[in-house]
Amino acid sequence: MEEKPCSNSLAIKTTHVLPPDTNAFGTLFGGKLMAHIDDIAAIAAVKHARNPVVTASTDSVDFLAPVKVGHAISIEAFVTWTHHTSMEVFAKAVTEDLVTGERRVSATAFMTFVAIDEKGKPVPVPSVYPETDLEKMLHENAALRAKRRGERRRHSQNLATTFGTKYAME
Repeated sequence: MEEKPCSNSLAIKTTHVLPPDTNAFGTLFGGKLMAHIDDIAAIAAVKHARNPVVTASTDSVDFLAPVKVGHAISIEAFVTWTHHTSMEVFAKAVTEDLVTGERRVSATAFMTFVAIDEKGKPVPVPSVYPETDLEKMLHENAALRAKRRGERRRHSQNLATTFGTKYAME
């Protein structure tokens, strides 16, 4: 499988923030922003793998600035690191006041996707290589994030086993 540059997977989405997308404070629902991030990050992963993908984890979504009604939100995402069948994707959301042109980073996120075949089984993905200084920085720290992801996943699996499928009040 031929190695690909991070830039090959770049995906960008811009959308207008309208009243139905916002809360009582006139700012974009966090869950709505997370859905936009998951959507564009999945597109980046598919572009890299050239296979369907499923979301395996969201390491973090850090909300840094509110996205107000009437503003635009632009999200860019690209693959920063790969393992056998999985890909780490970095996403950055920028809000823009369309009247003044003021722009702010509103969120950043790291997500992991697994490439799958038509039967839903994981398939190998090409490795990725960074070209820019930013890509190199993200790529160099990816193994540590992957290690932390594994630890967090094991902790989540232990919680799931401990709590089981019964509701708390049963």
